[in-house]
Amino acid sequence: MKVNLYDFLSGNEYPGRGICTGVAPSGKKAMIVYFIMGRSANSRNRVFDPIKGGIRTKAADPSKMTDPHLIIYNPVLTFRKTTIITNGDQTNTIYDFMKGNKYPQYNFEAALKTRTFEDDKPNWTPRISGLLDMKTGAYKISIIKNCGGKEKSAQRFIFDYSEPLAGEGHFISTYKCNGNPIPSFEGEPLRVAIDEDDPNEFAGKLWEALNEDNKVSLFVRVINLKTQEYEDVIINKYKAVEV
Repeated sequence: MKVNLYDFLSGNEYPGRGICTGVAPSGKKAMIVYFIMGRSANSRNRVFDPIKGGIRTKAADPSKMTDPHLIIYNPVLTFRKTTIITNGDQTNTIYDFMKGNKYPQYNFEAALKTRTFEDDKPNWTPRISGLLDMKTGAYKISIIKNCGGKEKSAQRFIFDYSEPLAGEGHFISTYKCNGNPIPSFEGEPLRVAIDEDDPNEFAGKLWEALNEDNKVSLFVRVINLKTQEYEDVIINKYKAVEV
């Protein structure tokens, strides 16, 4: 059964960082979503900033950034006709593994095998990653999470959606909900309805659904599967300070 993503997000105070990939109702476009949330002042002091082929996170106010570790990275990069999306610097790990390879899609798993969950004890935040084929709309989603609170014990899950259906996608987040420590996401990615072909409309609905206190930034990409051309939408809660 498909989940209403807007209802799910509006009922969850703190899913943390989230990835959604899927196909628009027309079947002609693929949709990608990435958002970040924050509880601390340092985590909230961020904006999404466009770069060639994707986005980076950067401090909204550099003078107030106390620790860039784990919060400054490239969430989205484009390699040939593939979009990579993750919640950390493993975006670059995947990109580097794919670079120069004749069959780059097979290096998604190999790249993530070299990484583990984040070192933010006691939360041990999972690393979530996605890979989308911009010609077919097929996608993969991965989560690397801690097992039993043990520092060296990682569980790696890859979910392969090679035959996506129009009007639906899959969603995964770093956390199940708010808490202390924060519980990691559990189970398979949620099968969700995608009800928009328009990235601005989709982004607006998602932004409205996210918790007002904790939401920080949202990114949506819509890809024309015929031409592989794409349009990106960025919404930032905070305004970047010019330096």
